[in-house]
Amino acid sequence: MKIYSIILTIGLAWVSMSCSTLRPHRCERFAVLGNSITHSDPSPNIGWVANWGMAASSQDKDFCHLLLRYFTEANGGTAPEAFFSNVASFEREYPTIDIASLDSLKKCMDMKPDLFILAIGENVPDPETPEMQELFQKKVTEFLTFIKEAGCPNIIVRSTFWPRESIDEPLRKACEAIGGIYVDIRALAKEENYARSERSFQHDGVAIHPGDRGMKAIADAIWKALPQNTNK
Repeated sequence: MKIYSIILTIGLAWVSMSCSTLRPHRCERFAVLGNSITHSDPSPNIGWVANWGMAASSQDKDFCHLLLRYFTEANGGTAPEAFFSNVASFEREYPTIDIASLDSLKKCMDMKPDLFILAIGENVPDPETPEMQELFQKKVTEFLTFIKEAGCPNIIVRSTFWPRESIDEPLRKACEAIGGIYVDIRALAKEENYARSERSFQHDGVAIHPGDRGMKAIADAIWKALPQNTNK
């Protein structure tokens, strides 16, 4: 899938959040790098004509824009700068891809976010051996290290929406290796959170993506992982 990014600069925000050491800090910028659940370009051949996280019914209902709204509301209407981008190419090509060459990663590093969220895993080919799981973990750790060394104090990694232990465990270990916060959303993989439970779709692959309920559940899980932001 073609990498797509969107930058929303609406102002600066004072946000009372916590990093892994529970020290409050200012959050003026946050970034999410993920896959189609984060952002999907239109794909008319499968009946997806929207330009936001698949398969929310509108842009403001995908999990990234819900988080943006949460931050905005928490700060009296002032929103942080936000960057959302699709890095599915990393998922599919992680054994050989040059991580440093990823345009979205470069933009994210240049942005110097106060909070970074990695939301990947669903498109990763199933590791056939323990060695492949270790390689995936190593590559995710390398990916996260770029963000951390760019000065980002708070990193969140979420598990997959469609659970796979062979993917989720390397994600968790990579998150732990760089001192991030791991958010386990595997329990959300149930019919009521799939978009097909809310409306009809041409393609089964789109239909099983999170719908509005699923997107809100993802956003809420991430929000609640920030210890001082548990009021949502």
